Amino acid sequence: MSSALTDLFPHPIVQAPMAGGVSVPQLAAAVCEAGGLGFLAAGYKTADGMYQEIKQLRGLTGRPFGVNLFMPQPEYADKGAIEVYAHQLAGEAAWYETELGDPDSGRDDGYDAKLAVLLDNPVPVVSFHFGIPTREVLDSLARAGTLTLITATTADEALAVERAGAAAVIVQGVEAGGHQGTHRDNPETDGSGIGLLSLIAQVRETVGIPIVAAGGIMRGSQIAAVLAAGASAAQLGTAFLATPESGANPLHKQALTNPLFVRTELTRAFSGRPARGLVNRFMREHGPYAPAAYPQIHHLTSGLRKAAAKAGDAQGMALWAGQGHRMARELPAGQLVEVLTAELAAATTALSACSKRETGGKAR
Repeated sequence: MSSALTDLFPHPIVQAPMAGGVSVPQLAAAVCEAGGLGFLAAGYKTADGMYQEIKQLRGLTGRPFGVNLFMPQPEYADKGAIEVYAHQLAGEAAWYETELGDPDSGRDDGYDAKLAVLLDNPVPVVSFHFGIPTREVLDSLARAGTLTLITATTADEALAVERAGAAAVIVQGVEAGGHQGTHRDNPETDGSGIGLLSLIAQVRETVGIPIVAAGGIMRGSQIAAVLAAGASAAQLGTAFLATPESGANPLHKQALTNPLFVRTELTRAFSGRPARGLVNRFMREHGPYAPAAYPQIHHLTSGLRKAAAKAGDAQGMALWAGQGHRMARELPAGQLVEVLTAELAAATTALSACSKRETGGKAR
């Protein structure tokens, strides 16, 4: 197994790129400085906005970091279904005294422009969500000295990632907060996601490239578990959401451990694509009727989500969170990396001691 990726950071901890203003340069820098791999999220930003954040991050740390891109989405959404959903959301717009967004604001998220920036100003790592880039793109990034990672949610997707030529695959279990990185958005597969440990085992038997495990990881003992299962590193998002360096709205941070929000669900309510978040009023009322239409629904509800946040109403916000959200700790990001590393070491020592006992005092 190649160590090119894990050689970039001392501890097997990757801070997940969380779009929407969460993964700011200060968060990524703190994680990098503590020995993990920090990530910027280029999703929903302009190419120049991404470039400016890269410049800022480079001014904060000299350590390797990553940038995440969203893949352009195919045009297959039912426009009639989008119009029906817009009509259903009219009451929300009136309540928050705002306008619904334009669902046709763009499907490619400035993909080509962002790639051009990353080829002109290479970064150590680039990851992709919602699909697989062309071989030409991956080869161009490799020639620029950039390692590429691609999210997969099934063993078949992981095999496609390996065949495309990526350096590693991010294996995302159904426990993960935020958007599932499925390569094709098929409503018929809603609710059929695979748990992380089972998925790692399936992928480990399918591909030979390194695995970065993602989904519900909040403690060092869980990192130890995914490493034992065959991953090279663990990617944590929700765990870093509550840190002071995170750019998440304070209401979002507080909701992670607020007794009002007791569980998470996958929903299309806010974006038109399956994403895991804390169950709130908006999700309950609109989730059952939201069509499969990403990023059209994301654009449509953008103003509503912003207005809800401005009004201090967490019941109307997209509170993305993984299944382990109640275990969130309000620690500085660098300190969190240190705590996770200590927990990982303790869990690894305990596993080793257990193994020695089972083999009569001799390590296997």
